[in-house]
Parts: sequence; structure tokens; C-alpha cells
Amino acid sequence: MGTLASVLEQSGFATVALSSIRGQIETTSPPRALHCEFPLGRPLGKPNDPEFQRVVIEKAFSLLDEPAGPVLVDYPVQIEDDADQPLACVIPPADTSDRNPAAAEALGLLPAWRRTREKYGRSTVGKVISAEQVPDMLDLFKRIADGEGWKDVGLPGDPTRIGADIKNFYEEASISLIDAPPSARSAETWFVKETQAGKVLQAARINMKEDGAKFYFWYYLLPLTQHHDPETP
Repeated sequence: MGTLASVLEQSGFATVALSSIRGQIETTSPPRALHCEFPLGRPLGKPNDPEFQRVVIEKAFSLLDEPAGPVLVDYPVQIEDDADQPLACVIPPADTSDRNPAAAEALGLLPAWRRTREKYGRSTVGKVISAEQVPDMLDLFKRIADGEGWKDVGLPGDPTRIGADIKNFYEEASISLIDAPPSARSAETWFVKETQAGKVLQAARINMKEDGAKFYFWYYLLPLTQHHDPETP
């Protein structure tokens, strides 16, 4: 970001960068930057709080009045995020059909996901699969977790992108099952640690690695912060 800002400035465009990682912004040294100690992925701090976000933006734009740069200013408010604390979310009863537990769980979450999509009018699910395909994909990932080769189970595309659709489906469904917006990455931690689907993807990731899959496919199946050995029974 800092390097791009400098290039744009050389072309005559005034820029202000929002920073979440101080060491990175110090290294790239853009002409103007506002460093915010906010959780990663939330550059304006608080979701669903437009007044707070407006103040952050106004502070950033005020740096355009600085006579010379580079300028690096710390935003005075810090927001802590307990990313390792899973979301407190009660999962609806799983579908009672004869499916593996992860697929049955996803079927039970479909109504919650649909309520979220209807409320917000959009979804991040759909890179490769639809929400309705999530249970079937979890059947395939369960086979990978049980030792089958990932190329042999019939995945309809890049496993990392399918995994992202599954994770986004769960996180979006959780929005309709809790009373307040989750802290950054708590829904991600909930997905990986507390759901059957997350445990299946974790086991599939490890088996893909041990089976010699290319680095990209197993490494990016889950976020790096969520790479953990599955619990042994």
C-alpha cells in the first residue's frame, strides 16, 4: 500500500494510507499514513458504527493538510481483538438424514445463511460453489480427511476456493444466530474449532500435506492462524 501511494503521488494524486501493521507502514513510508491499532480486516475499527468510522476517515483526510511528508500519525483509539476466542454461537440442530456430521450440520445452517443473505442483500459465497452445494462439498472433503486423494474425489475446482466458500457460508450463517457483530476473526476461529465442517477441513488439510499435495492447495485451505493439529479422540 505504501509503495503504491508513493507511485500515485509521483503521478500527481494526493494519497492517505490507513495502516494496521506499524512495521509494514514504517518500511514502505508512504507520503501520509494514519496508523490504527484495530483488528486486521477492520481498517475503520468498528462494524455497524458509521459515526466511529466517519471520525477515522476524517482524521485520515486531515493528513492532506500536512505541509510535508512522509507523515505517520497514530489514531488515538485502540481496539483490542481476542482473535483466538471462538464466537459464542449455538448451531441449529443438524439435518437428520444419513449424512456425515459436517454435511448434516451445514444442511441445518442453510436457513440461517438465507436469513443473512436476505437481510444484507449480498453474500461472499459463490467463488466456486453455491450455499446449497456446501453439504455435498463437505462429503467430498470428509473423504479427503479419511485418506482419499484430493484429485480423486471429484471436487469441482480449486480446493482452497471451495474451502473459502464453505468458511464464508458458516460465518455468514453465524450472523443470524448471534445478537451482535462478532469481533474480528472470532467467527473464523469458531468455524475451525467449534464446527464439524471446520474440523473436516483441518483434517483434510493435514492429509493433503502428508499426501504430497502442492504447497498452495494444503497451505491455503485454511487461514494460517488456524493451522492446528486436529484433536485426537
